[in-house]
Amino acid sequence: MFQRFRRTRTNPHLRRLVRQTGVSVDDFIYPLFARPGKGIKDEVPSMPGVFQMSIDEIVKECFVLKQLGIFCIILFGIPDVKDSVGSDALSQNGIIAQTIKAIKDTHPDMFVITDLCFCEYTDHGHCGIIDHVHETVDNDATLEISSAQALVHAKAGADMIAPSGMMDGIIASLRKTLDDNGYENLPIMSYSTKFASGYYGPFRDVAESTPSFGDRSSYQMDPANRREAIAESVADETQGADILMVKPALAYLDIIRDVKQNISLPLAVYNVSGEYAMLKLAGKHNLIDYERVVMETMTGFKRAGADIIISYHAKEVAEILQRNKD
Repeated sequence: MFQRFRRTRTNPHLRRLVRQTGVSVDDFIYPLFARPGKGIKDEVPSMPGVFQMSIDEIVKECFVLKQLGIFCIILFGIPDVKDSVGSDALSQNGIIAQTIKAIKDTHPDMFVITDLCFCEYTDHGHCGIIDHVHETVDNDATLEISSAQALVHAKAGADMIAPSGMMDGIIASLRKTLDDNGYENLPIMSYSTKFASGYYGPFRDVAESTPSFGDRSSYQMDPANRREAIAESVADETQGADILMVKPALAYLDIIRDVKQNISLPLAVYNVSGEYAMLKLAGKHNLIDYERVVMETMTGFKRAGADIIISYHAKEVAEILQRNKD
């Protein structure tokens, strides 16, 4: 009578029948990085398999993603010219606006999410207008240009916007701007609990967004603060977000669980660049069973409470799931 748990582990079919946590291709959002030009597909050395791409190559990539069953993407822009206020992000002819339009022209069935921030567009690499007195971001001034950026994305045809700058009050500000301009049905995915993390290093290579001075700790969260992490997501739910997020994911599984237990909205996690690069490097040197560890990691995110996973592994996961299904 003490063998019931052991019995469920012996037969693979029974094991699958009683499995409590599943991973599906429908759980994933795949990040894409757009830059001006044509025929550009440059692999990022610190992130094998991740590319900076021109718009024509991104349109081609969408065909590949759809064959794998991935229909949700999040776009990041890398302009050729950067300035102190991120002007390219505020232009209807900027890289993100052009990319959205090109994808929607060819792939109207793709769900296009746009990262709404300024770190990729500014010459100083911070997430908004600089307060030179305190050498940090001016929160209220950044709210104003973030609202302008949101309208650029909305007019270009974005299906959802995802503000990542961690400005105080940004969800309420964006919701009001979108509603006042006829985009009341455009959802917002908030980077609601985003930590000042050391796991972001490779992303700054692909997005070319390393700060020219200081760091982002004045507006991103202290990794040590659990109660604040919960409060930040609860506040964004109250302000009108449609989806919340914990970023990074791997070192914050406890926070994912805590946030999930305190909200009623869907919860996304961002499986960030450093997490991706570590598994890639370990796999390259045969230190781990790479595919097994990737799937174990994704299962961990889901088990902790994630409904949605933003991951550079998404294509690989889709291929693994297809093979297992076949």
